[in-house]
Amino acid sequence: MQLLFRAAIAAAVALVLSSPPARAEVKPHGLFTDGVVLQRGMKVPVWGTADPGEPVGISWYQGDKWMGATKPTPADKDGKWRVDLRFDEAGGPYQLKISGKENEVTVKDVLVGEVWVCSGQSNMEWPVRMSADAESVMKKSANPKIRFFRVTNGPAQTPEHEVHGKWVECSPDTIKDKSAVAYFFGKHLYEKLDVPIGLIQNAWGGTPAEVWTSRAVLEADPKLKHLIAEFEKRISDYPNQLKAFEPVLAKYKEEAAKAKSEGKKVPKEPTPPPDPKTFVYNAPFLLYNSRIATIIPFAIRGAIWYQGESNASEYRAEEYAHLFPTMIQNWRKDWGEGDFPFLFVQLAPFKKIQDVPTDTPWAWLREAQRQTTLKVPNTGMAVITDVGAESDIHPKKKQPVGERLARAALDLAYGQSGGYTGPVFDSLKIEDGKAIVTFKNTGGALETRGEDLSGFTIAGKDGKFVHATAVVQGDQVIVSSPSVAEPAAVRFGWADYPVVNLWGKDGLPATPFRTDSFPPPWTTKPKK
Repeated sequence: MQLLFRAAIAAAVALVLSSPPARAEVKPHGLFTDGVVLQRGMKVPVWGTADPGEPVGISWYQGDKWMGATKPTPADKDGKWRVDLRFDEAGGPYQLKISGKENEVTVKDVLVGEVWVCSGQSNMEWPVRMSADAESVMKKSANPKIRFFRVTNGPAQTPEHEVHGKWVECSPDTIKDKSAVAYFFGKHLYEKLDVPIGLIQNAWGGTPAEVWTSRAVLEADPKLKHLIAEFEKRISDYPNQLKAFEPVLAKYKEEAAKAKSEGKKVPKEPTPPPDPKTFVYNAPFLLYNSRIATIIPFAIRGAIWYQGESNASEYRAEEYAHLFPTMIQNWRKDWGEGDFPFLFVQLAPFKKIQDVPTDTPWAWLREAQRQTTLKVPNTGMAVITDVGAESDIHPKKKQPVGERLARAALDLAYGQSGGYTGPVFDSLKIEDGKAIVTFKNTGGALETRGEDLSGFTIAGKDGKFVHATAVVQGDQVIVSSPSVAEPAAVRFGWADYPVVNLWGKDGLPATPFRTDSFPPPWTTKPKK
């Protein structure tokens, strides 16, 4: 019996050894599935996996009509292949046939148009069904030429290569859980450009900007490498935190068992310490690895971004002025498309309205966002001081947000100069005890929405700001206060919840700003 068993094992081993090695079928990357929208007017990389050295070619058809083909390109030693296409005109639907030696993959219903990445935290993720006028918006949303791909990858310690998600057409059923900001952005672009629009929704609520930035970039930056050090410390401390949690959990189990036996309400189970390797809310690079690295180098026109709330705290808000531009440059460099348009939303008004001027992290983060538009080329900012809620960090009116981002895209990406920013600070002059603030981008004139102009504060050299009287004169605002005889600085909209009413004639609100260089108040306090 034992001899027969040994003989069977030997025969099985011989069969395995004599069998040809398993072949890897040609497989395109997960973005290239039915319904994909490809970017017009630029190189379009298509990539995937196959056997090392296996030649891969792509041909495309419109209906049964052959439109073109590429020369076969061999996969590299790791089984990775890439073929570059180009479609100069919008159109479709097409079929892409991706062929190897042993198999062929057909990608159907392919459109060519404009593709944008839509990223950030919860206000970008916020769905249509939970936004203003949701029922009416969803009812009118059917449009097979506006399509979403929602990235669903979880956090990753190292860069990943595949992406999880699928392309879907806009309809009342599909749009309800998609980003409202991205939808209104895409809808406005479609109305103006009349070409297919592809929106890659890639947002995660509660995340700071560093979680969307690569480890290599953070480690190489003297101002940001502390984020990596702090993350590594959280990882090394985690076992001790788990150990300290053990008696807490044991006590809960004991109390829960006792409550059940006595017929009483069971206490709430304590939350264990989060694993820093998967906890994205105070981590660096985890979503860059899983959600940005995975979609590069998919051809895009640009990116829209709504984030900042998770960086709007003492000491962190001012840091954003460096972190945010670094993240943008990181994406651009790794994508290899040059300085593609990067459009973002300035933080909405939030928290209780204050009666006296306050110096808050939210104001400093808005200033960091404004400074980004001045320092980083081909960036644009949507100002939404009129779209906020004191008690809701997720303002429900998403349509003006998406449309203002689209106005920026039409200007910066498509050369349709219709104006995308409201009045912007240009210069300050002090004269006869008054501060004269000159604006640019007024849309033809400055306007006050309401009886009295609000939101301006003024200070002398002591840096103590008070509410000011402000009057519009042409493209200037004259700012003064009887309590500040010698003005030195002006701020506008400098609050958690700015109460402001200065607009441009083209229907866009003025951008909050400061003219001073006073440091934030927490720099004089010991850091916690």
